[in-house]
Amino acid sequence: MSPETNKSEIKIIGDGKPGGKAAGLLRINRLIEEKIDRSLYPKLDIGIPKFVVLSTSVFDKFMERNVLTEKALVMESDNGIAHLFQKGVLPVEILGELRNFITEIKNPIAVRSSSMLEDSLEEPFAGVYGTKMVANNSPFADERYRILTEAVKFVYSSMYFKSTKQYFRAIKRDIREEKMAIVLQEVAGEKHYNRYYPDISGVARSFNYYPSGRSTPQQGVAQLAVGLGKTIVDDGISWNYSPAFPQVSPPFSGINELLKKTQTKFWAVNTGPVYIYDPVKETEFMIEAELEDADYDNTLAYSASTFDVQSNRVRMGVGYNGIRVINFSQLLQLDEFGFNGFLRDVLRICETESGCPVEIEFALTHVKESGRMKFDFLQMRPMVVSSEVVNINEADMSSPDNLLASGKVLGNGFTDEVTDIVYVRKETFDVSKTAIIALEIEEINKRLRDKGCKALFIGFGRWGSTDKWLGIPVDWGQISSAKAIAEVMLPDFNVELSQGSHFFHNLISFRVSYFSIDETNGQGIDWGWLERQKSVEELKFVKHIKTDRPLKIFVDGRKGRGIIKK
Repeated sequence: MSPETNKSEIKIIGDGKPGGKAAGLLRINRLIEEKIDRSLYPKLDIGIPKFVVLSTSVFDKFMERNVLTEKALVMESDNGIAHLFQKGVLPVEILGELRNFITEIKNPIAVRSSSMLEDSLEEPFAGVYGTKMVANNSPFADERYRILTEAVKFVYSSMYFKSTKQYFRAIKRDIREEKMAIVLQEVAGEKHYNRYYPDISGVARSFNYYPSGRSTPQQGVAQLAVGLGKTIVDDGISWNYSPAFPQVSPPFSGINELLKKTQTKFWAVNTGPVYIYDPVKETEFMIEAELEDADYDNTLAYSASTFDVQSNRVRMGVGYNGIRVINFSQLLQLDEFGFNGFLRDVLRICETESGCPVEIEFALTHVKESGRMKFDFLQMRPMVVSSEVVNINEADMSSPDNLLASGKVLGNGFTDEVTDIVYVRKETFDVSKTAIIALEIEEINKRLRDKGCKALFIGFGRWGSTDKWLGIPVDWGQISSAKAIAEVMLPDFNVELSQGSHFFHNLISFRVSYFSIDETNGQGIDWGWLERQKSVEELKFVKHIKTDRPLKIFVDGRKGRGIIKK
């Protein structure tokens, strides 16, 4: 792609700033041209989907001309705020350029936030604002234009939703300081019947807080999933591996666990009829489909293997009858298209360019006409990695002074500023009530936040999962007073470590320690000691206690170990 082509492919509307997400895309575009030798990857088509940026000046004019700021600040209902913004009129001077964009792009469009604070090192806003994908498939340009403008106004409105306001209070910033830009980007992928999606989506980090086997933190980690990346960023089931050892599978105990803990559903843009018109719903034009649908679409060639019931083994590829298992064996074990080597190289290039560890999002689409794989960059953001040296040995892990200890911990460093503990009560925990549990946690967190207190949160399953059956479905604003978090696995409730991109990014950027406790294999928490502490508040599922002296929280990021001393 020549510099002249870049100018026509990437356009900024308005005279304001492009925001964090757009700035990351512009950096990636430059790196592709200046640092990546395409001849080294002859089977990959490397690029960025076409995009246009509505700069912060467009947002300013929209808010001022429709007199929305003060109304949005005092209104409490997210639905009310979203509908209020839908009544607003976008600045007339940009309408022509939006119409041009909608006529040039024939595929679905992702409408994504790109605020001034987004993807910063100190105060990341990963996943805080809304994103909306639109099918862009009406034969009528006026209808496509209307739907696009509705999506833009929805993303603008998400800046004033309840969770966003909580987030600003947590970081002690005035929401009026924020400026919102928007990226309008062609969705990577292809259409299959009434579904549009890439064959594979991925998130890769150049630093891994959860190394296993022979891998080291500096060798990074990648997550892959069939379909749109919503599966990964929302903490769904994905395939985790180290780019240094692509042929090493996650440590499943057997075929039953492999079938249970690999992907069975995927997200796509719905290009068929939308029966419920709802411009304030984020997933209005999205569909969560079954794996059988992707098999029917013939998009599993490089992501699936087949479980042969008769031989009781997993066979590489989809040329057999049986249950599909998403393990990406063709892509990783056979090194199809040179994908993994390119991923290692690009993580190194991006890290060198940024001067710190990075996280990238991408999509892979197999182009059947050429037989090549299209690699689309979707995002790049910096990561925070603490350099503090903490050494935890085996004897420390079994000390009777420990409230808890874990060999699977995210983070690094030491803190002794926590005297508040908020935990889900073991005797009343019910996986069907996790949404109610999240509200009880939010209630206690609000009081802690108002007092400026930091806390240890303990709960069962994943924190921050959008799937309430996998754990506690909180957003970041509901646990904003956390200094450390522990997820506990029970014998009958044992899910994989939290890896959702947005939740993960906020954890490491705010230097919140994250402990994974598996009570099925000897690790555990001293529940009796917790029960003996001074009770501040006890709700149906959640209890808030206060200790006489601060907890001592140690995390050895080099070994992935952590202990919390009473």
